Amino acid sequence: MEPIITAAGIRAAEADWFSAHPGGDLMGRAADAVARTVAELLVGRESWGVLVVAGPGNNAGDALFAAAELPELLGRSVPLWVWPVAERTHPDALAAALQAGAVVVDAGAALTLATGVGVLIDGLAGLGGRAGLPDAAAAVARAAAQARVPVVSVDLPSGLVADAVIAHDSFAAEVTVTFIGRKLAQVAQPAASACGRVTLVDIGVPVTVTDVWRITEEDVRSWYPWPGPRSDKYSRGVVGLDTGSPAYPGAALLGVDGALHTGAGMVRYAGPARERVLATFPSVVAPLDPQAPGRVQAWVCGSGWPGPDPDRLARRLRDGVPTVVDAGALTDLPDRLPPGCLLTPHAGELARLLDVQRSAVEEDPVHHAREAARRTGATVLLKGATQYCVRPDGAVMLAEPGPAWSATAGSGDTLAGIAGALLAAGLDAWRAGAVAASLQARAAAILPGPRTPSEVASHGLPDAIIALRAPD
Repeated sequence: MEPIITAAGIRAAEADWFSAHPGGDLMGRAADAVARTVAELLVGRESWGVLVVAGPGNNAGDALFAAAELPELLGRSVPLWVWPVAERTHPDALAAALQAGAVVVDAGAALTLATGVGVLIDGLAGLGGRAGLPDAAAAVARAAAQARVPVVSVDLPSGLVADAVIAHDSFAAEVTVTFIGRKLAQVAQPAASACGRVTLVDIGVPVTVTDVWRITEEDVRSWYPWPGPRSDKYSRGVVGLDTGSPAYPGAALLGVDGALHTGAGMVRYAGPARERVLATFPSVVAPLDPQAPGRVQAWVCGSGWPGPDPDRLARRLRDGVPTVVDAGALTDLPDRLPPGCLLTPHAGELARLLDVQRSAVEEDPVHHAREAARRTGATVLLKGATQYCVRPDGAVMLAEPGPAWSATAGSGDTLAGIAGALLAAGLDAWRAGAVAASLQARAAAILPGPRTPSEVASHGLPDAIIALRAPD
């Protein structure tokens, strides 16, 4: 897992490093990384210059020292302009930039230059920056974006808040050069869209302890329940689905599709869409009496339910096995859930569960997912453009992102089936939720363009899983 570090965690790590290395030069290391990134973007733009938008703090120091390195790095003179937004900036770094030939300009000149320079270096604000941009800086940011001038942001696009997912008015970076560890705004939508390609540079500061991580490809590979020579249909996991309704039979088909193509050893179906499920998936075991479906190692409930059905949910929870609780089953939860359950709400469903506005969930998804996990004692997989899997103890894991094409009706039903298959195979709810969302994202990426959730499940999932398998 890759750690996601808060602004406070970054500051603490830096303070510890300076305590151990009095007089150490982190700024020089950071500036060198920024300079090399800018130099790469200037290839093919030999006659174009660089505009540095400089604030009063250390981010401006990184940006200005980087600009000062460019002539030597490129082996030629580089036109350089510096706009000190607050009419003051890092003095030593400004002196170095001026020695390299930089010219200080005002807001009007910066607005003109922003439409025609080779690269704009955004060194306005850092981890402690406020949300949004001053009016003059916002005008420069818009001008650069409209002119498609590449922006290199130091640590974080100015205007964003490191620990927030909100897409405040900000610079839109082509590349964000960041240090020590990634921040939430760089990996979570919609803020991450403003960060462009994020380059994490090792400047020698150890990463501090965190309770937020991002799943990696190696995690997905190692946690997936690969079958072996002694596997059978029971050891690979028997998952039961009590999903669908006369009004929404498709939800049952989509969940079964997800479970089967994730590799479940057996799928038992115990809902009202029995005939349709069997006609589509003859390998499914669907008893005539849904009250006696047989033993399962995990249940999936709620997908396609027209509303809360406490009796239906209680019937499945009585088995005491881990259960994916989705959609309609989320509305009226019992006081106690079996150990290892996974709730899979989208923002609107989580808002109803917590009795808050949807906008509050969208503005602070981590806080609200943590609150739901704390109240229910279950792991929560909050679905959306960024998907957060949160344990009752507050630990957060971000799933791999998928293409925007996958934001379609029915994707959540399929995801519930994927997660149920992984729970039945023995993964704990935290890993099952994050791996399920990541596998679906990988499957959607294999099939670019508009695809139905069933296509993603039946065609994308098997290929995505096999592609993960490391060569023997």
